[in-house]
Amino acid sequence: MKSLLTTYLLTVALVVNAQVAFQNNGNVQMHDNASIGFHTNVVNNGTFDSNLGFTGFYSDNILTISGTNRPIFNIVEVDAATHLQLLVSLGVKNEFTFFNGKIITPRNNPEISLDFINHDFYVGEDDFRYTDGYTSVIGSEVFRFPIGDDDRLRPMIINSNNGKSNIFKGAYFYENPENPTTFADQFLTNQRQVFLENISQEEFWDLDGDTETTVTLTWDSYSNINTLTNNIEFLTVVGWSETDNQWVNLGNSAVTGDLNEGQITSNTFIPNNYTVITIGSEFASGTFSNDNYLISPNGDGLNDELVFEGLEQYDTTRLSIFNRWGIPVYETDDYQNDWKGLSEGRLTISAQDALPVGTYFYILQYGNDTLSNERRGWVYVNR
Repeated sequence: MKSLLTTYLLTVALVVNAQVAFQNNGNVQMHDNASIGFHTNVVNNGTFDSNLGFTGFYSDNILTISGTNRPIFNIVEVDAATHLQLLVSLGVKNEFTFFNGKIITPRNNPEISLDFINHDFYVGEDDFRYTDGYTSVIGSEVFRFPIGDDDRLRPMIINSNNGKSNIFKGAYFYENPENPTTFADQFLTNQRQVFLENISQEEFWDLDGDTETTVTLTWDSYSNINTLTNNIEFLTVVGWSETDNQWVNLGNSAVTGDLNEGQITSNTFIPNNYTVITIGSEFASGTFSNDNYLISPNGDGLNDELVFEGLEQYDTTRLSIFNRWGIPVYETDDYQNDWKGLSEGRLTISAQDALPVGTYFYILQYGNDTLSNERRGWVYVNR
């Protein structure tokens, strides 16, 4: 712990009660080279946001920062063995050191957070020193959120990559997204795009921001990645879509590690379009080894159409074909074994356009009177 000269800068509207709290109801400012050490709670109902110098929070008991206004400090150190609890946001303009204890913010109120205002840096984070709740950042570069839960640091990394100053906020939750404790909705893992095989039931993150970014999520042995896949190449970042009310694929632009520890990076997306995000897995290409097809609709009379042998025995059929993002490109009832790789999807490709070469996912439902049977698999379109 640094040895500090504890300095109180007073105005006529400032009330100090050393046994209860440092209370500011007026206008307080720390100038350059000033140092202040708080060994008691801080209540800020005034202006306390133009500070320079060094600020420390020290106690063997829990400390709280509360009030109606966010205090903002320059260089901050926290040595609070039983943690520093934020009941109002705390702003940091320069360096931040996790010396001892966690920063606790209310998970049911994302408006309260540890705020890195000038996107500077922090040190000292580990499994017992991190933000247990929400952290925000204002900046334009890569930022690693020092967030976690249940005595585990679980970073989330963003890269807005557009040269502008953007605001992002995030938290980590070590709980099943189907039964979240601080969200009104349930994020059911069986509500997902068809190309997604599994969604994590161990953990999720909340990332907020209205600017495109990529996100890198981490996993450890408690993530139980082996319940999603035995090959990390099939892992992908997934998000609960605000509009579709299902898990959608946010991509896998890079993945490293093994089943016990690693990290995965998404494609670019806008965080505010997704309530929460986590790690999922895509179907492996060989998952449906007996139900995979190849068609080459080039007019040579060989494999021009997707044909299911014996389909004529059933009087009720429905075929749905999806691209790798789970978007329908073709749907029809009473399928006649006549699909030639053309799209009727209205979202991404014009009607009756020839689909690009690649792998597509199909769902075939069939039966007599009712669609009582189902087959799923892959069809590769070659031209």
